[in-house]
Amino acid sequence: MARDVLCEVNNCKFWGNGNKCNAEAIYVVSHKGKQASTTVETDCKTFAPEV
Repeated sequence: MARDVLCEVNNCKFWGNGNKCNAEAIYVVSHKGKQASTTVETDCKTFAPEV
């Protein structure tokens, strides 16, 4: 399992200093069903805008 998850979306409520993701879990989905061939075919569903 990854020790550090990096994220550059600084308006996410889980974003932390040093571009670290502070979410307890990360949920990534594919636009193509259960498999993806490239990163553009995926989305991070963990994202939540900071209010």
